[in-house]
Amino acid sequence: MDHSGHGMMMDLPPFTLGRGLQWSTEPFFLVASLLGLVLYGWGVLRLRRRGDTWPLHRTVLYVVGVLTVLLTMCTKLNDYGMVMFSVHMVQHMIISMLSPILILLGAPVTLALRALPVAPRGRKGPRELLLMLLHSRYVRVITHPLFTIPMFIASLYGLYFTPLFDFLMGSMAGHIAMMVHFLAVGMVFFWPIIGVDPGPHRQGHLLRMLELFAGMPFHAFFGIALMMATTPMVDTFTHSPASLGIDVLADQNAAGGIAWAFSEVPSVLVLIALLFQWYGSEQRQAKRKDRAADRDGDKELAAYNAYLASLSAREG
Repeated sequence: MDHSGHGMMMDLPPFTLGRGLQWSTEPFFLVASLLGLVLYGWGVLRLRRRGDTWPLHRTVLYVVGVLTVLLTMCTKLNDYGMVMFSVHMVQHMIISMLSPILILLGAPVTLALRALPVAPRGRKGPRELLLMLLHSRYVRVITHPLFTIPMFIASLYGLYFTPLFDFLMGSMAGHIAMMVHFLAVGMVFFWPIIGVDPGPHRQGHLLRMLELFAGMPFHAFFGIALMMATTPMVDTFTHSPASLGIDVLADQNAAGGIAWAFSEVPSVLVLIALLFQWYGSEQRQAKRKDRAADRDGDKELAAYNAYLASLSAREG
């Protein structure tokens, strides 16, 4: 790696190992993201061809969510994240909290269940396998709050405050595994909270809000711990190129500030989504009651009026 530049980060290679070998994590995330977009687009087109509709805002949210993954892992942001703790923390926050929320609001599981064809009787196709997975004990466990909240917390403290982070950052496979882990943990944490796609745990809106707030403060505490640290917490970022002129402790403090501030972003996004869902649920329930009243001639109201009339007659 050439360190003779004048502090220009754009000269950094995509991925550098200690022995000078260069790797790139970009192809993995590029292929995975493009595949996700293609499959989602296929599902939407399949619904439209058979005359069904699919909400435009769902498509927009999903596409933006996938684009945030591409932005995080397939641009110079990923290069900087290999040598700067603060930039790495931006990657972590986006791919573990912002990307999962946007992707889940796109309801990809619901789209798949509606778009995939039903297999012939006695056979199991992709739709049937997906349903089996959704109803499996494995999914029930990994989407339960007793699993998702501790895992969400452990992904911070168990990674950055142990030698595991330095080990994973030492190879391309380790780096990919770590970023995929961040995305996966975010998906299983926010999936039951957002509640757009079907899942084994269907809780009320209030309980889902409480589950959200149970995990978010630990992100803030983690950020404060980094901001208050007087020594480097991870070894990886103490070997940044000298040409960048990075103050390791100042950069670590900035990473802590990012983790602390970013914890508010998913809270606001999810709360807005939950409030809209709650309002929509109340509206649908009111419409169902109105339709039921129309069908039975509003017997409940008639009975109540008759009761008031009987009281008047007695008083008279």
